[in-house]
Amino acid sequence: MAVDEQPDEQPTVTMDKIASLAKRRGFVYGSSEIYGGLSGFWDYGPLGVELKDNIRRSWWRSMVQLRPDVVGLDSATMLPEVVWQASGHLENFTDPLAECTVCRRRFRADDVDNPEVCPECGGRLTQPRRFNTMFKTNVGPIEAEGTAAYLRPETAQGIFLNFKNVLQTTSQKVPFGIAQIGKSYRNEITTGNFVFRSREFEQMEMEFFVRPGTDDQWWEYWKEERLRWWVEELGINSAHLTSRNHEPSELSHYSKQTADIEYAYPFGIRELEGIADRTDYDLKAHMAGSGQDLQYFDPETGEHYVPYVIEPAAGLTRAFLVVLLDAYAEERLGPKPGDVRTVLRLKPPLAPFKVAVFPLSANKPDLVDRARRIYDSLLPHFPAAWDDIGNVGKRYRRQDEVGTPWCVTVDYQTLEDGTVTIRDRDSMQQERQAIDDLLAIFQERLGPR
Repeated sequence: MAVDEQPDEQPTVTMDKIASLAKRRGFVYGSSEIYGGLSGFWDYGPLGVELKDNIRRSWWRSMVQLRPDVVGLDSATMLPEVVWQASGHLENFTDPLAECTVCRRRFRADDVDNPEVCPECGGRLTQPRRFNTMFKTNVGPIEAEGTAAYLRPETAQGIFLNFKNVLQTTSQKVPFGIAQIGKSYRNEITTGNFVFRSREFEQMEMEFFVRPGTDDQWWEYWKEERLRWWVEELGINSAHLTSRNHEPSELSHYSKQTADIEYAYPFGIRELEGIADRTDYDLKAHMAGSGQDLQYFDPETGEHYVPYVIEPAAGLTRAFLVVLLDAYAEERLGPKPGDVRTVLRLKPPLAPFKVAVFPLSANKPDLVDRARRIYDSLLPHFPAAWDDIGNVGKRYRRQDEVGTPWCVTVDYQTLEDGTVTIRDRDSMQQERQAIDDLLAIFQERLGPR
């Protein structure tokens, strides 16, 4: 194939293909697979943890490290029952559950196309009833009154509980935000579409505290800022994203107004991130529940008030899925059925491996030794892959499939002049560069991290 020839792309991404690639290449495994699995729970493999961590780092850098008005927090994943009573979650954190009168399968009523017919057997569904999706447990050796606790269904409440602590231990003034990333748990009625809806997942949330009356403008600001991040930082195709304001009937019990950033998944347009105007609901609820004063004192005006809150809330695991979906491509390189390559066009900072290093032949000690020294020199600076199995073409295909942006091949010319071949994942073009320049070249191409 000529270097200036453009491959014939075939946009055939499906959830089955993504799930197959994820398992085959070590991104995601089913949890407890050797015992038959546990629905709604997933284990992230060697490449999966790298990709997740890169997305996590991008969000944290954008939301915390580059902003003087946002600080971080890591709060507990389990909170006592009184917290959830005060927040309204015990009463309101529910989904509509319908049960088939024939096969007894249960479904989220809002996920069923025909609310009267079972999607499995065609039987009649019961009228929906509200089902609280929080996981309940008890703290301590004895189950008794006052020991009930719940795994958090969102990270937000830990932020509200620590609002006063953060004010007292930082120099932040309203408007300012508190951000955190962590596990949350929801006992979903139905799961499915790979990791799209899970019972254990990670969230990236930020509560931005603002002066009452300024919430509308901050809500609009964060809608634009979060959409920008998905496109510019994660490289998601803007044509696959939309922004939709919730109808009044959709709003959560704490929300004045909410917008969803939605993505065009293979199974339809669904939520990717929510930006909610939570008003002063949560802080006032915890003031009433705890008896503590959670007002903010404005040193410039001398006023005391309860701030309003704008909450951008994204799922890290859902972001992981969207990054895979958006980067996946199949390219036909020739007329034969096998002349197709699968490639993940991940933005280089997101790729699990930034560079792969090959010796042209694994049976030539001089080539292997030189390649190993290059690999060892790059490894302290960013994740790199070593591959000496099979021919170079097959190695390229393996690295394409996991999204590695560049492959370095040590060949016989390397032994003569100290140069290597760098092959680009997307264009498949090759260039020769000096070994001594490799680190600087890749660091420049990766940009600030």
